Amino acid sequence: MHFLPEKIDDYVVEHSQQEPKILKELTKETWQKVLNPRMLSGAFQGRVLSMISKIIQPKNILEVGTYTGYSALCFAEGLQDKGKIFTIDKNEELETLQNKFFDKSGYRDQIIQFVGNALEIIPTIDETFDLVFIDADKANYINYFHLIIDKMNPGGMILSDNVLWSGKVVEKLDRKDTDTKALLAYNKRINEDPRIETVLLPIRDGLTLSRVKK
Repeated sequence: MHFLPEKIDDYVVEHSQQEPKILKELTKETWQKVLNPRMLSGAFQGRVLSMISKIIQPKNILEVGTYTGYSALCFAEGLQDKGKIFTIDKNEELETLQNKFFDKSGYRDQIIQFVGNALEIIPTIDETFDLVFIDADKANYINYFHLIIDKMNPGGMILSDNVLWSGKVVEKLDRKDTDTKALLAYNKRINEDPRIETVLLPIRDGLTLSRVKK
């Protein structure tokens, strides 16, 4: 969904860094082989994620929602030399595609994959994080936040994807639309939480940056 006029959106993309070749290949294969390929972060948002990671230079990253591995590879571009990205997805059928591109990327040794329920897995990871990306089931965004906030290093950043939900967050709420209801509650909560500073960016489907106060 375009939140900017399409010509402006196209201009922004044309005048931003282009994605690496490996990510173009991953995008192509995702569209060829995987259901719901629109779940990919996409070239422009991927460059935003990469830039944020390079600015932070994180030692440890947590990603909730691997999908085919596109965003994980974007974040890996900014990792410290001995840094790690811990990425979780419930869909074991995507592991083969993930591994194909992780192996080709040069970041294989820095990527630690988990398959299963993130709510159960996150408490077992005995690390603190400089950067977290939440991009999974919307109903559990607030639950992921509660699990993650005490694992954040001071000055660390929590990124939350799809927080505009195709514009549904400003439309009349359908009582049966549990995802939009959950996102409305989540957006309100993280904007009011005194432990973080939050700004919501109208990038693609909405990307929230929440910085943990020192």
